[in-house]
Order: sequence, then C-alpha cells, then structure tokens
Amino acid sequence: MRKDGGVAGFLVAPSSLSFSCLDVKPFLAAFVILSLVMAVWQLQPYEFLLSSPPCSLPNSSPSLLKKKISSFYSSSSNLSLLSSSSISGPKLRSFRFYGSAAALFVQMGAYRGGANTFAVVGLASKPTHVFGKPWFKCEWVPNSNTSSPVRAKAYKFLPDWGYGRVYTAVVVNCTFPIVPNADNAGGRLFLYAYYSPSPRRYEKFVALEEAPNSFSESRFHPPFNYEYLYCGSSLYGNLSASRIREWVAYHAHFFGPSSHFVFHDAGGVSAEVRAVLEPWVKLGRATVQDITAQAEYDGYYYNQFLVVNDCLHHFRHAANWTFFFDVDEYMYLPDGRTLEAVLAELSNYTQFTIEQNPMSSSLCLKEPSNHYNREWGFEKLVFRNSITGVRRDRKYAIQAKNSFATGVHMSENVVGPTTHKTESMIRYYHYHNSINVLSEPCQVFVQMPKRDDSTWHDNIPYIYDDNMKRLAAKIKRFEEQTIGDLRDK
Repeated sequence: MRKDGGVAGFLVAPSSLSFSCLDVKPFLAAFVILSLVMAVWQLQPYEFLLSSPPCSLPNSSPSLLKKKISSFYSSSSNLSLLSSSSISGPKLRSFRFYGSAAALFVQMGAYRGGANTFAVVGLASKPTHVFGKPWFKCEWVPNSNTSSPVRAKAYKFLPDWGYGRVYTAVVVNCTFPIVPNADNAGGRLFLYAYYSPSPRRYEKFVALEEAPNSFSESRFHPPFNYEYLYCGSSLYGNLSASRIREWVAYHAHFFGPSSHFVFHDAGGVSAEVRAVLEPWVKLGRATVQDITAQAEYDGYYYNQFLVVNDCLHHFRHAANWTFFFDVDEYMYLPDGRTLEAVLAELSNYTQFTIEQNPMSSSLCLKEPSNHYNREWGFEKLVFRNSITGVRRDRKYAIQAKNSFATGVHMSENVVGPTTHKTESMIRYYHYHNSINVLSEPCQVFVQMPKRDDSTWHDNIPYIYDDNMKRLAAKIKRFEEQTIGDLRDK
C-alpha cells in the first residue's frame, strides 16, 4: 500500500519542480553567444565558408586554366567599357545595306500622248508607293540651242487596284505648258524619280528621245489607222494552239479588216502557237511582243496591269476604240446587231463594259455521228451557266485618247462618261480555262435537253446555247479565204 501511496504523492505535489528553482543567467548567456555566431556567419562570403580544397581534374592543364582566367577578365573588361560608354553618352551604331530588294522604277515604255503630253509606263516598288511618298518630275531638253529646257511636275497613276506584289504598275504623265519639239529639231524627255519627299535623292534618266522631223501633231487626231484595236494581256503557261487559232479567226472576222491585234508573249507563245499567229502577223493584222523579261519583276499575274497600260499608251491614237479581254473570251452581238451600229450608239461614252455569258469548258452534247476532233472549241462547248443574280467579271472597250491609265476589267482614269448597260447590245462568251486544255476539251457528254430544261453538272445548272455554234461554219470559210486552210489533216 505504501508503494501506491508514494506514487500518488508524487502526482499531487508537482510544485517541488517550479520555474523559480532554475537559474536564468546561464540561459541568457547561451542565447546571446548563439546569436553572435549566427550574425558572423551571415557576414562571411559563401564561397569562403563552403569552399573545399582544390582537386586536380584528369584533363585540366595550367595553360587551359590561364585561358579561362584571361577570358573571364576580358569579358569583365568589356562590361566595364560598355558601362562607361552608357554613362558618357549613346553609342553610335551604323547600318550597312547590301543589294536592293526592288528598283525605284523599271521603265517599259514612253510615248507621246498628245501635242504637249507624254506617258512613261513602268513598274515600281510596291511598298515604296504604299508606305512612302516617292514622286516624279519631267524635263524636256531640246536639241536646238535656240530653245531652253522646260520642266513640269509629273502626275502618277497606280492602276493595279491594290493587286500589286513586290512591284506595282505606274503610269507617269508629263504635261508641259508648251509644245515640246515644236520646231521638229528633236529632243529628249528626262524623268526624275525621287525616293522620298526630299528632293535631294533621286534618279535621272532619259525616258524618250525624239529624232528630228519626227513630230507630227496630225497623228493625234482622227482619222486613225484602225477602227478597232485589241490589247491582249500577258500570254503565259501551256496554251492550246487550236484554241488560239479559233480565237484569232473569229475576232478577225468580228472586228473586220480595219482592226489590229496586239499580243504579249510572257512565255506562253510556244512554237505551235507562234505558227498559228504568224500568218496574221504577215498580213499586218497582228503584232506579237516578247515580254518574257518581265519575269524578273514580281508583279500581279505576269505584270498584267503593266502590259495593258503599255498597250493603251503605245497605241493611244491608233484606233477609235480599244478592246480589252482575254483569249478564252469571245465577243458576241445579239439579235443580228452590227458592231458599227452598236459603237455608234455608244459613241458619246468614253468607256463601256461588257457582260459575260459563262460557258462550261468540259460539257458537250452527245451526238455519236459528230467528229468532235474536227469541231472547234466554241462549236462544241454549247452549255451556258444559267445561275442569275451573281456578280461576274466584265470586260470593256475604251476610247484610248481619253484615258490616262487603265485596268484589267475597266479604267478608273478617264475623261468622259462610262456605261455598264450594254447587255442587249454586246456580250461575251467566256470558256474559262479552255485555253490551257491541250487535249480534247469535251470530257462529259449529255443528251440534248428539252427546251428550257436545265442540265446539272457539278451542282451547276446549264442551259443549251448554240449561238456561237451557228457561226462556226462562217468563221471557217473566212479563215480559208483569208490565210488559207490551217485545219489539221
């Protein structure tokens, strides 16, 4: 029992071990010493406290160690120089350029457009004209010592509708207050091309030179050499000689003998295509210009805008009307109209646009008795897209003497009115991409549909339209009578 009582007594008398029995001074002294040791530890560099005795590496050498030390102090020296430079002032940096991404101006042609006006047609850097402010100035320097040079500010036109790439088409108009070369002594037209609004940096070059006795003001007034002129866009890619043959024969008949065709070879006039064009060139009905060098300058669709503007100004006073359309498009006069009557009705307009009839380039009529390989393209492609209410590209004709620049589908820089309401007078049939099909164009054959019924192909409704087919025999006879029989045997 005493053993149990002793335990009980120990539990009920804890006051014998109270805090007052402890000595506080040794505890405080130990705490202060520990704090001082920690403070000294914080003040010492870590590298010194944590460093271990150096040990040699297998591949180390004194020379390698010296190089590393030298490199370290060298970089430290560079940092100190950079720091001192930034303190004393900004460091002057230089910019060095190599080569040129795009030319300031690339001239294709320069032409006299009237008694006192000239047009210089070319390409220029698209970013420069979009983001910068380049400008031009013109100067006429006569050959005669009795006349003084005369200058004029130029007006530039950018007719590519924003479609340019690295290069854009530029037409520079130079209009002088006098008639240059009025004495017929000859002279030179200089063009100044400025890089920016500042007049200090520019390029000066001879844009045009007129020989003595070459000026005749009468050529700027009717009558002109032709009634109608065709200005073709760039011909590129693999073109079907058969389709080119048919196109030229058809339009030589359509426009009549007082017409001329200007083609531009951008790589598409193969030996076969050239053989088809050559008879018309010999007759004086066509001109072929080699523009393959344009490939050096990256512009929209083989520099199409450049080409049509050069043609516009080159032949500005060659014809009463100039037509712009492609070689897969055929002009057509509905209801037995004549071209002379239509243009007489439109003579008060500077420009008129032409609506298209979109044709299938692969859908043909199934007639087993026919020899398709003997038929012309527009003779057997007789299905027209019948979807209405859709905006489609238009082509146009213009009185070139009243235009400063032009585009692919119309001109926005003309003097005089434009009309688009010509559907009942003139239209064009468009056989899209048929010009690039070297084999048989008929790929899908269908039965003759009932009157006013639609034939569906590739989710597009087509109706039968044989307006062009009915003209084929007449065109073939015309070709034979004009340049001989070119049909394949």
